[in-house]
Amino acid sequence: MGDPLIAAMKISASGLEAQSMRVRVISENLANAQSTGSTPGSDPFRRKTISFGDELDRVSGATLVGVQGVQTDQSPFPLEFDPGNPAANAAGYVKMPNVNLILEMADMREANRSYESNLQVVKQAREMISMTIDLLRGGN
Repeated sequence: MGDPLIAAMKISASGLEAQSMRVRVISENLANAQSTGSTPGSDPFRRKTISFGDELDRVSGATLVGVQGVQTDQSPFPLEFDPGNPAANAAGYVKMPNVNLILEMADMREANRSYESNLQVVKQAREMISMTIDLLRGGN
């Protein structure tokens, strides 16, 4: 393995990128939480999920986090009685998106905290590299 401080920065940078993508997926879910189909009985927006995996950085030898993919949640759509809605079926029920706002907000909070933690590691590694350079220059 190469320089551990550089490796720490690469690992955290990959975490920043992964959490950023996670926030984008959650934001899309929140934005479409009320998006029904446009025709009677049609499917509404389907919640998206993201999965992560590890990737080896051959240069540093560090194991980074990466986005494996974005999938759709196959859980059933809740039905809501709204006979005036253009997406209502013959019985007056509309399929609503399978997005749970509370779950999405909790997931968003966790993603933000993970992002902030990774950012703090990058800042600390940069500070340590700067201190090392100062020591090598003969500074205090």
